[in-house]
This record gives sequence, C-alpha cells and structure tokens, in this order.
Amino acid sequence: MNVMIGAVRKAARSLQRDYGELSNLQVSQKAPGDYVTAADKKCDKILREELQKARPDYTFLTEESGTIKGSDPDHRFIIDPIDGTMNFMHAVPVFAITVALERKNEIVAGVTYNPISDEMFTAEKGSGAFMNNRRLRVAARRELHEALVAYEIPNRGSKDLPLSRAEIGVLQGRVNGIRGMGSVALGLGYLAAGRVDALVCRNIQSWDIAAGVLLVREAGGFTADCDSEANPLETGNIAGGNADLLPLLKQALKDARTA
Repeated sequence: MNVMIGAVRKAARSLQRDYGELSNLQVSQKAPGDYVTAADKKCDKILREELQKARPDYTFLTEESGTIKGSDPDHRFIIDPIDGTMNFMHAVPVFAITVALERKNEIVAGVTYNPISDEMFTAEKGSGAFMNNRRLRVAARRELHEALVAYEIPNRGSKDLPLSRAEIGVLQGRVNGIRGMGSVALGLGYLAAGRVDALVCRNIQSWDIAAGVLLVREAGGFTADCDSEANPLETGNIAGGNADLLPLLKQALKDARTA
C-alpha cells in the first residue's frame, strides 16, 4: 500500500501543475485537448515507473498503455491516471488518480486520490477503507426515497444514452436526489464515505472502478452489475449501495429497462 500511495502522490504533483495551467487555458482560445492528453500520458508514465521500481515483476493494465506483461502473472496493477478527464479538461476539480492491485484475479488493495482536494481514499482487503486515515462506512439509509444517488451520465453519442434517460426518469420519481460526479472512481469513494447513498454507472472500464469496488466493500457496502449477477469489473456496468438499498436500486433499473 505504501508503494502505491507514494507513486500516486508523485504523479499527483505533476497533475497539480498541469491543472493550474489548464485553469489559465480556459480563458484563452487555445483548445486544451492536446494538453490533457499529454498530462494523462505523463501521469501514467510516472505511476508505472514508480511502481516498477518497487515491483519490477508485476503486470500492468493502464488506460493509456494497455497491458504490459511482467514475469509475475499473479500480480497486476490496474491504473487510470486521470479518471474524470472531462472535468480535468474544463478545470473542474473533481477527478482522480486511481490504482488497484490485483492478486490472482482478486482486487486486494486500492488507492483513489483527488489531487486538488487532497482526499486520499485507500483500502486493503480485510483491513477496512479510509480517507486520509479516517475509517469509512457506507451510509445507513434504508429507503430509496431518502437516497442521494450518484449517476454517471454518458457522453453524447454513447449507446447507453436512451437507457440512461429511462433510468434517470424512473429514479427521479423514487429517490431523494441524483448527482453526476463526472468521475466514477470518486463516486465510489464518496459511496464508501457515505457522501452518497448509491451509485450507477454504465459502459466503463475495469481501471475506472477496480480500486473503488474494494473501497465500497471494505466500507461495508456492495457493488453489482446493473442488470445481472455478473462481475461489474467484467461487464462495465456497476450499481452500488448498502445491503438494503442495492436491491431497491437494481429493481428501479430493471423497471426502467422494461417500461
């Protein structure tokens, strides 16, 4: 865990500088897209270099570099250098660096860090979930009408847009409120911290949620595929909540699909 935290903090220093530059670009005519791509790749490189120093044999799966095979097939780092790229591009301070460690196909450690708010979410299998060393616990609300739900709205052109509109329509009639974070990694951290009561996100990659799934579980919560009993790390569709809310949430999603 210390190795992962150290790598994330070093990468974060680079990202903080890039974020400051992006804030200035917002008031110019220069498009920030290329700058963001460079920041993403630089952050990815720092993370890989720092982790490889300590664990040179481990395999890597990263958003920017894909699979980099190591001599140890049982251990794999799963990395997203910037989760919430659209927020980052627009200088919205809601994005995260996220790193998970997988051992024999099971996530055993995870780190999600917002370098702007300096909130570090960490979890190790069997040891609990923490934010800046404060123990986390999912919210205890049991009724869907009381729940604040993080719903990650897909971008224009996504194949999930019609379904998302239907799901949001159903949820608006059943929950207390809906928020779009723009970063599912942070959304899962907020779920673990009890800041939101439930979460829904579709059509994502394993590196977006690998650390967050462990955070939620170690905080006493649950995650599942939105539509089935399959593993959300494999399907790319995730719903989360406590033991009482998750079944109610999944029923609402089912009702939206069959309406």
